[in-house]
Amino acid sequence: MKKIIYWFRNDLRLQDQPLLKQFENRNDVLLLPVFCFDEKWFVKHKLGFPKTGSIRAKFLIESVNNLKNNLRQIGSDLLITSGKTEENLYEIASKFNANEIYAEKEDTSEEIFIEYELKKRLKIPIHFHESKTLLRTDQLPFSISNLPDIFTTFKKKVEPLLYVVESFDTLEKLPPFPDEFRNNQTYSLKDFSLDEPITDQRAVMNFVGGETDGLNRLNKFIWQDKSILHYKETRNQLIGENYSSKFSPWLANGSLSARKIFSDIKKFEKEVEANESTYWLVFELLWRDYFRFVIKKYSNKIFLKGGIKNKINDYKNDIELFERWRNGKTDNDFVNANMIELLKTGFMSNRGRQNVASYLCKDLKIDWRWGASWFESQLIDYDVASNWCNWMYIAGVGNDPRENRYFNVNKQAEMYDKDKSYRKLWLDK
Repeated sequence: MKKIIYWFRNDLRLQDQPLLKQFENRNDVLLLPVFCFDEKWFVKHKLGFPKTGSIRAKFLIESVNNLKNNLRQIGSDLLITSGKTEENLYEIASKFNANEIYAEKEDTSEEIFIEYELKKRLKIPIHFHESKTLLRTDQLPFSISNLPDIFTTFKKKVEPLLYVVESFDTLEKLPPFPDEFRNNQTYSLKDFSLDEPITDQRAVMNFVGGETDGLNRLNKFIWQDKSILHYKETRNQLIGENYSSKFSPWLANGSLSARKIFSDIKKFEKEVEANESTYWLVFELLWRDYFRFVIKKYSNKIFLKGGIKNKINDYKNDIELFERWRNGKTDNDFVNANMIELLKTGFMSNRGRQNVASYLCKDLKIDWRWGASWFESQLIDYDVASNWCNWMYIAGVGNDPRENRYFNVNKQAEMYDKDKSYRKLWLDK
């Protein structure tokens, strides 16, 4: 009997899993699903805060626990570990006498390091697959080295191919789980030296990690409330649950797949209504895809000060100013309101993110990478590609075709928070 390990990474779901689908209802295979909380995720940043803060870590723990429960319902289970992923997987594979390992491919240095170390230790095949984007790399009309550096060019070339996007149904039954690995091991924030976050009643919504809640959110936004019909008009708002889709936290760790969202949008357009707003949500999914391909093309350049443009800006990097920014204590009330929302809830609107990022690197003259690292720590929807590529874009070292893009934060506050209701919500004690 073949012994296979499925290593879950940022694909914490049972729906739209083409690779696992091939093992469905098979009795000639023993399947061992594994997830590892890697110790590198919980180190302290040189600026003093944890790489993964409490709110994001809580969402991830909830997502992993939900995956374990869902796997149990279809005859399988999840072995959850922590520490050095490459060492843990090596030990598990050796003990299990595994024939093969399957996993989702990642594209940035820390994740690639784990893949490299694992390949070095194990003499069995490790198969990587892509599941983060609407189209796989091999479905693009160009090679990754020829990926356009401007999004509009990318979009024009890729949009005609979206008819091939396919989402797979939820898995119904997986092969048996090896009994010797069955346990009730779960992790809490304490295990990672993090405190339980305090729930803030002002939060746009209560985000709970896991595929179950992700699918509920998808159903509510598109089918139940039909908020998708007004998405283009409301997406720049700052308060409330339905001004934007809020799919991003589940997309970030793969509890929801982009292909599943896309197929629901297409179904909605066919059965209910297609308008500019339904298109705009696909447009945003394409932006997300684009940044994923950008990191495939440029790899670790996205973490360098000069970004993919090799353009070095002069930063003064004042720690005290940065601390005021991250704690919402700058001289600008609109920036402060957004930063306090992030600090208290792990979330911030897209409009807010653009403004606080521009303010940090253009007004305060602080290295954009400090801001990107703070977002990495705090955002429940932290996604390496979207986060770092968006920060590069704002800092003028990424994929922005315009030179020296600048957000006039006061003007933006006047446009998007004219009655100051957002600022009052977050700044009034």
